[in-house]
Amino acid sequence: MSAVAPGETAPEIRAIEQRATGSSFYAAMKLMAKPEREAMFAIYAFCRAVDDIADDGVGTRDERHAALDTWRADLKSLYAAGPLGRAGFLAGAVERYRLRKDDFLAVIDGMEMDVAQDIRAPSLETLDLYCERVASAVGRLSIKVFGMEEEPGFQLAHHLGRALQLTNILRDLDQDAKAGRLYLPREYCEEAHLAVRDPKQTIRDPAIDAVCRKVARLAHRHFGEATRILRMRPKGRLRAPKLMAAVYSEILREMEKRGWAPPRRRVSLSKPRLAAIVLAHGLIG
Repeated sequence: MSAVAPGETAPEIRAIEQRATGSSFYAAMKLMAKPEREAMFAIYAFCRAVDDIADDGVGTRDERHAALDTWRADLKSLYAAGPLGRAGFLAGAVERYRLRKDDFLAVIDGMEMDVAQDIRAPSLETLDLYCERVASAVGRLSIKVFGMEEEPGFQLAHHLGRALQLTNILRDLDQDAKAGRLYLPREYCEEAHLAVRDPKQTIRDPAIDAVCRKVARLAHRHFGEATRILRMRPKGRLRAPKLMAAVYSEILREMEKRGWAPPRRRVSLSKPRLAAIVLAHGLIG
């Protein structure tokens, strides 16, 4: 696979843009100029590709490890000006925005954690490492596209990435449990006397609500730090991260209103509510 010619859009990017249509991510990306938007969709397409390896359950664990290793090799080849392989659609974004190879590799390391074993009630330290790899590393790639300087940008990636990932963990309890996973920290489960066994059984325990509310407070602290950084008005195009923070913090508040005791229903924002947030937050540079 070769790099995409100027003015053309890689099929991987077109496919992921179609897949994201209607999501809060898509709403945030539509606020960006075309080159930035396509770079963000390229990053998202990479994340979806390696996430699918970890999550779709196709193949043995050894086969999925091998698939992730192939991605590592293709990325290293891309950065060494060798054959592009499946990473070809990233070439334009990497060159234009000087995206760091280590951040792409960190995302793969995060997916490797899911492939190595089904994560069940990790320690707080392990959960933080997981969020660092699968979310904050993506944030570090993104702030390059946003034109932010590294010091405030990486701080924003640290906090906003963790806030978004913790919110998604709380939002996807049932989906993750069906896959045999439980990302709630072991320390919080023990404090609430929530027995960690089969995830589908664990999330049926009423004590799950207390654990989730404690995770929600941790997410709020990270949202607060991200907001503090954004209010300092660092250099860069900040509409997209502001909008993502606003949308996901609203989803988190809605989950807190409903609670996490079973039965649960996955929280999504209505189109009018999402549009209102876009108007309130997305139009501010």
